[in-house]
Amino acid sequence: MCAIRWIPGLLRQDLRLRVAVLTLLITIAMLPPVPLPGMAEGQPWPHAYGVFLSLDDSDLNRLVGFETVVIDAQYFSADSIRTLRQSGHKVLTYLNLGAIEDFRPYYDAWRDLFLGPYENWPEEQWVDVSNIRWQRFLLEDLAPAMVAKGVDGFFVDNCDVYALFPREGIYEGLATVLTGLKSLRPTVIINSGDAFLNAYFQRNGQVNTILSGINQETVLTAIDFATDTFTTSTPQDRTHYENYVSRYAAEGAGIYLLEYTRDPELAKAIGAYCRGKGYQYYISDSIELD
Repeated sequence: MCAIRWIPGLLRQDLRLRVAVLTLLITIAMLPPVPLPGMAEGQPWPHAYGVFLSLDDSDLNRLVGFETVVIDAQYFSADSIRTLRQSGHKVLTYLNLGAIEDFRPYYDAWRDLFLGPYENWPEEQWVDVSNIRWQRFLLEDLAPAMVAKGVDGFFVDNCDVYALFPREGIYEGLATVLTGLKSLRPTVIINSGDAFLNAYFQRNGQVNTILSGINQETVLTAIDFATDTFTTSTPQDRTHYENYVSRYAAEGAGIYLLEYTRDPELAKAIGAYCRGKGYQYYISDSIELD
């Protein structure tokens, strides 16, 4: 008799427990996501920025978790870029304005414009950007082909050709191409190129007609190409680049730092520094950015 009385009671208790657990799970599922440590409120991405220049279509999974990704769109299909953008990524493509690499299919066509070898990068040559044929190739062929694939903007490299060859024609060529790229896509980030940018600002009093942001490499770190190792930047270099990016941050440019280290403590320090400044950043353990 007692057993018959207690079994229904246990079933009722079990049912109430199941309902309570289910209600709790539903409540938890409806709560807004808790941001990961170091993330801003409402930021759905573990990482805001990533630069991946040695990847192709087979590496899409490597980009998961990065909001803004810099890729070389020549090696990605339009379908892959569409997939990335539909997943919420902002996709910028690498564009080499001031130099050319020997693995590009059009390398041999521009030998007559080579200005000299690129130190520490034996596969690369500086290019005479004052040449209108090179400017038209970038603005009428190469960049529109990338836009047709659906990229959101450009990550423009090697504007520091002006620092090595400070000619008026080089300056004008860089300004022409950057202005043209900005008309194709509003997001244009230039990598380095401080000598050119300072000259442009001195003449024009603004930089927003040629860029939306600046990516600066090795502000807090340095690359020792002789030993293939990473170190910290010298006090002089750090001060120079900190002042450089700070100057244009004040002019409204977005600031992105690209640092190289395998030291977890230094990586933490870089993250803290950039968060304190409001800069986006990416830390790579490889100069190949793979």
